[in-house]
Amino acid sequence: MPRVLDGFERQLCDIQGRLFERSLEKGLDSADFMEKFMNSKTCEYLDMPYDRLQWAGEEYILENLLEETAVRLAGEKFGREELFWAGYVFRYWRLLTGESSRAIYAQASAGRMRDCYQGFHALDVAMAIEDLKEINRQNVR
Repeated sequence: MPRVLDGFERQLCDIQGRLFERSLEKGLDSADFMEKFMNSKTCEYLDMPYDRLQWAGEEYILENLLEETAVRLAGEKFGREELFWAGYVFRYWRLLTGESSRAIYAQASAGRMRDCYQGFHALDVAMAIEDLKEINRQNVR
């Protein structure tokens, strides 16, 4: 049976989900935002067991990211629910498995998350992660 995240960890997932939603409000290209965030130093701080940035709020985290790297404004925008789900799942995955956000994104890109949203968003998050990992394994072969 997979480990169950505690309340603190689920709050971190919620913060990251809202961060991804905030990228839409800022008019950022969704795929570019996801790629740059998941591979950023900002995200590395969020991956730490504890860092003050984890509780700084999604607006501050986004500002931190935009100071670190430029994210395109032009481009495709994902739906609000798709973005929240992707952000939540990415953080849940990190907390569940201990894999870095960079390694997670290498397995599940923005395009893959969008493609899988419709079928996976109603699944238990741990099950969705296992399915995403299996899709990656099948595509690597």
